[in-house]
Amino acid sequence: MTQSPASGGPVSADVHADIAAASRILAAQGVVDGFGHVSMRHPDAPDRFLMPRAIAPALVQPDDIMEYDLESVACAGDDRKGFIERYIHSEIYKARPDINSVVHSHSHSVIPFGLVNRPMQAMFHNAAFLATGVPVFDIRDDFGSTDMLVCDCPRGVSLAKTLGDKNVALMRAHGSVACGATLQTAVFRAVYTEVNARIQHWSLALAEGDPLAALSPEEGELADVTNQTAGMRAWDLWRHGVRSQTGW
Repeated sequence: MTQSPASGGPVSADVHADIAAASRILAAQGVVDGFGHVSMRHPDAPDRFLMPRAIAPALVQPDDIMEYDLESVACAGDDRKGFIERYIHSEIYKARPDINSVVHSHSHSVIPFGLVNRPMQAMFHNAAFLATGVPVFDIRDDFGSTDMLVCDCPRGVSLAKTLGDKNVALMRAHGSVACGATLQTAVFRAVYTEVNARIQHWSLALAEGDPLAALSPEEGELADVTNQTAGMRAWDLWRHGVRSQTGW
């Protein structure tokens, strides 16, 4: 029997509570429903990450958080059922040392942009992180016809390669990933990717074929600097809502 990898070390109860809160925030904001997940790199062990067990995001409790190594193997003998697509997270963490949190969702307004020849653009300042481009991962390119799930390391590697140095990647006929240097930033980006998609749908309808006056890469870079601090007011608001409901 293969030995379970060791834990990267204990983390504070606040970390587990924030990851659980992030799951509930994403559900409350309409980014995830019964499906989808958020993870966070272990704060003291970059080769480990923390993620809820396979449970609907709105139901996650702090004691539902599991720890994995970067092969997506559960640590310390934790035999609870994990998400089959945890490889999305592990392979992005391998490829991107700058990323410390990943959200995977099937956000409804976002999915169409992975199906048509129309790139997602940054439509307003809160979505400035999209201005550098939003690549589309098509699982067929490397694996042909599949069940669409990123359920092993090779598929995760392919997705991470498509993401490259961007903040968000779409997954054709599936969903998307949003990433950040912190848990709070990843949640912010996942929420505002969905908001941005709705605004772009409306703008395209109004434009009647005219170009959209979206943020340029330069504007996006400048605005995203502000969002790294001022935008955290949104997290404070959302987190307060979870705390008032749960006490943690």
